[in-house]
Amino acid sequence: MAELITYNVDADGVATLTIDLKDRPMNVITPEFIEQLDAMVEKVAADASVKGAIITSGKSSFMAGADLKGIEDLFKGTDAETLLKGSMAFNNILRRMETCGKPFVAAITGTALGGGLEICLACHYRVASDAEGSSLGLPEVLVGLLPGGGGTQRLPRLIGVKAALPLMLQGTHVKPAKALELGIVHKVTPSDQLLAEAKRWLMESPDAVQPWDKKGYKVPGGAGQFDPRFVETFMIGTALMHKETWHNYPAPAAIMSSVYEGIQVPIETGLKIEGRYFVSLLLNPVARNMIRTVFVNKGAADKLARRPKGYDKTKVKRLGILGAGMMGSGIAYVSAMAGIEVVLLDRETKYSEKGKSYSQTILEKRVSQGRMKQEKAEAILALIKPTTDYADLAGCDLVIEAVFEDREIKADVTKKTEAVINETAVFASNTSTLPITGLAEASARPDQFIGLHFFSPVDKMPLVEIIRGRKTSDAALARAMDFVQQIKKTPIVVNDSRGFYTSRFCGAYINEGITMVAEGVIPALIENGARMAGMPVGPLALLDEVSIDLSFHIREQTKKDLVDAYTPASGDAVIDLFYAKLDRIGKKAGKGFYEYPPDGKKYLWPGIKEHFPIAENQPGVEEVKRRLLYAQSLDAARCLEEGVLTDPADGDVGAMLGLGFPPYTGGPLSLIDTVGVAKFVRQCDEMAEKYGPRFAPPKLLREMAERGESFYK
Repeated sequence: MAELITYNVDADGVATLTIDLKDRPMNVITPEFIEQLDAMVEKVAADASVKGAIITSGKSSFMAGADLKGIEDLFKGTDAETLLKGSMAFNNILRRMETCGKPFVAAITGTALGGGLEICLACHYRVASDAEGSSLGLPEVLVGLLPGGGGTQRLPRLIGVKAALPLMLQGTHVKPAKALELGIVHKVTPSDQLLAEAKRWLMESPDAVQPWDKKGYKVPGGAGQFDPRFVETFMIGTALMHKETWHNYPAPAAIMSSVYEGIQVPIETGLKIEGRYFVSLLLNPVARNMIRTVFVNKGAADKLARRPKGYDKTKVKRLGILGAGMMGSGIAYVSAMAGIEVVLLDRETKYSEKGKSYSQTILEKRVSQGRMKQEKAEAILALIKPTTDYADLAGCDLVIEAVFEDREIKADVTKKTEAVINETAVFASNTSTLPITGLAEASARPDQFIGLHFFSPVDKMPLVEIIRGRKTSDAALARAMDFVQQIKKTPIVVNDSRGFYTSRFCGAYINEGITMVAEGVIPALIENGARMAGMPVGPLALLDEVSIDLSFHIREQTKKDLVDAYTPASGDAVIDLFYAKLDRIGKKAGKGFYEYPPDGKKYLWPGIKEHFPIAENQPGVEEVKRRLLYAQSLDAARCLEEGVLTDPADGDVGAMLGLGFPPYTGGPLSLIDTVGVAKFVRQCDEMAEKYGPRFAPPKLLREMAERGESFYK
């Protein structure tokens, strides 16, 4: 077995345990690590010549927590009893560490998260380095779990329930200075003084007893059913939690329960309570869905798992952007932030200058908030060159077209650009719906033509959908993926089709919402049902944001392209009415499905019911939720069947990061797995009979149901 923790004892009898998993970029908790930590703690405890121990890291960061890819291996099982035994084994090691009678000091280099911080909390003294980028936190809730290494018990006992709960419920990371202020660490020092400070404390004959093991200990801020502060915290906290989660996420409730129950009993009992809640989450499909998509599959996408093999890694040094509107300006900003020289081109100087001012506004805000120095902001802004001259695009490695969704305009700028850029440059279109293969017909080099579909606002949205045209080469795809990674975005790769994946997936959601309007379903029920299902915004509000006129024009273009092959959508009549007759085109016009008063909060337009009378019989909210989620899941399955998606992981990652599909589901294809493919097919058949053929399951799902298959093994 490889040595994961080195053990050295100096002349003063101080043992230093240095964690360094050589084959990992970050230290993580693995079965082998747990085994060696157990042996090291016993070694310290048993050696009379050792006064105490310092636990530190051989890497720039302390530890990132458990290895979620091998979560089942970590606890050596999938059944509740085995998982609980494995979980408590780790807790027993930490409990032994804090009760063996010898002081343990955590010398925290850089970041300590999850189980890494829990190891630190079990130490008697904690000193953290002030290195830039350092943070501490218990982020397990973000993957559907709770801190299962004593975090729900030690952190509240250390800093109080009221301060500890938000950190665990939100998965918040705090800087060392804030951790010191909260009382999570005892001291913050420069990195080169970290071990010296740890040894200083240890040599001063400290009391090697945790606060909660001392007679007369009381939880800071109070605890217990008869403490009004404690009761108030949970009354308010529970209400806020359910408001945010809509009962879709079991982890926050488990954290609340674990703290509430565990803090009122001795810590040994509290750790057992935590262990039971932790195992209940491990066995819940929500945690498995979130770990797979949010952590494992997103991580694989970030590492360019779909990148063609055999091509050298590339970096874009000079980027051209055609169109300085909202999308082009956003792409310019994130690219300049990555150190790329940007040429931002528009038809008039006032437009290209306005596009650059978008970056200036964001950078000024970062400076005012103390998140960036003025000199750095100026250097980033200087990378963006606004222009109207195509000649300035010479020397660009990559050009991204972000002009109006019109084939003729796109063809024109493509030809003008290719006349000045070098032969090796890649040309990308940011179109959200027009097929890349068709747009590439205007190019003299279709093998170097690709789609890069960004999401708005670009500086905040993490996803880029890369669309491969019929003639796009592997080399162009590799370079496009390298660029997406360079600007710190997550790529998914899809094959060309009308609307690609994300736009048609989004369309399925909106269409189901407006179809319900046409049926006479109460609009507030539709919108609230969507939010209760976990969607970030209802389908009617989303259509207002996208703009109804854009949806109308995209549909009309589709009709022209497909002619007799066009199949009307169930919500087409609603679009027609709002666009052509009512002139209510969405938020940008101040009126759509919602009213947008200049000085007030938006509200659903009361006039909807005049054009679509409310039906006497209304569906239950669960039916509304199912229709909205299943419409999207079915479209994801169709995209997989049609070859638009080549892997379920891309479908799930893309839906979550680009469109806000509920994370607790793991994505639309994970949702089908969670329901069970056979059951999902039966339910869709019932919905197809009731609501129409759009709910008919594709052949792929029927065959999977017959074979007892799932998307994920």
